Amino acid sequence: MPNIKSAKKRVNVNEKKRLENKVVKSKISTYTKKFKLALAENNLQGADELLKQVVSLLDNAASKNVIHKNCASRRIAHLSKLLSDAKQSA
Repeated sequence: MPNIKSAKKRVNVNEKKRLENKVVKSKISTYTKKFKLALAENNLQGADELLKQVVSLLDNAASKNVIHKNCASRRIAHLSKLLSDAKQSA
């Protein structure tokens, strides 16, 4: 346990930030799963709407340094390719 007052404060701040980041990451994961489920069911219109939401969540998380900007970009490209391939095969 920290003894210095500023170190105690850092522990509290870091815990709050960790919980906030966990919420954002969980939301990204949930919407990604919904997107992939919509693709599996050949619901292209629903998948298109979900992709917009996932992209928004990823961009927001990257701007707030919850995830790295390259990680967000890579995930967006991957999901966009999945949708594009599904539209090509349909």
